[in-house]
This record gives sequence, structure tokens and C-alpha cells, in this order.
Amino acid sequence: MRVLSIDPALRNTGYAIIERIASSRSPQYRALTYGVVKNHRTLRQSGCLVAIREQISDVIREYQPEQCAIEGVIFVQSYKTAITLGAARAASMIAAGEQGLEIFEYAPRRIKQAIVGRGAADKQQVAFMIRALLKLTQTPNPDEADALAIGLTHFYAMEANRPMSDQGSAI
Repeated sequence: MRVLSIDPALRNTGYAIIERIASSRSPQYRALTYGVVKNHRTLRQSGCLVAIREQISDVIREYQPEQCAIEGVIFVQSYKTAITLGAARAASMIAAGEQGLEIFEYAPRRIKQAIVGRGAADKQQVAFMIRALLKLTQTPNPDEADALAIGLTHFYAMEANRPMSDQGSAI
């Protein structure tokens, strides 16, 4: 099974494709690709949203994931930041929805809990654990690491024998 996972942001949207490898003892996972949709700070919001949708769509067409996992809405102090983040999420979700992917949403604290073991982990801890869990040769940048963490959280939530309090909520 392949999952597209997305850490949405207007300027740096992290994405990853993770595949579950069937094994006789326990499930194994590998990152097929991961990266960041980078939008220059001078690009207007509308241009950023189009770029996010197009690049995520390209990744979907190339890797053919079966599901999509995305980071849920986070608490922000500024309504402007919340609206901008929501727009980036929407662009990503439209790309996934257009390709017929079912979309699952995970709260940031839940992602950190699943990967590091505590919901208040910092970005460096998440990146370190992702490198170890996926046996990567280099530590991914924070946006890539977050996207990879979202994908692993989705797999963990889908496993019946994995102790998770609840399944991810489908959107």
C-alpha cells in the first residue's frame, strides 16, 4: 500500500510517498520520495496555491498512492495565518480529491506522539526519529520530516494490532 502524506504550508508544503512492505514478522515502510513544494516569497498567494495543487498532482500521477494523509488544522494566534494555512491545505486536498484519493487527517500532537512518543516533541526530534524509522541515509529537512511522519502515523493508525487511541478521521 502507498500513501501520500502532506504537511501543508503556503511557501513550503512538505510531501512524501511511503509504501508499506509486507513482511512475515512486522510491517516495514520505505519512503519512495519526499520533498517540498517551494514557493518564492514574492509569488502571490494564488500562484502558490496553483503550484501546490499542480506539484502534488504530479507526485500522485507518478507514484499512484492509494490514500492521502494530511496534517490537521493547528491552533494559530493570527486569523490571517489560519486562513493562509487553510488555503494551502485546500490546494493539497483538491489535488488528492481530483485523483480519487480518500483523505485522512491527523492532529499535530498525535503525529508527534506516534513518531516520538510524546506530543510536545520538537522538529529535530521528529526528523531524527523519521531518519531512524525509515532507515534514511540523511536527516530530512523539517517540512519533509513532518510529511514523512504524517504518513507513518497513518500507517500506524491503520494497523489493527498497533495501540492507537482512535483511527484517523477521514475527510
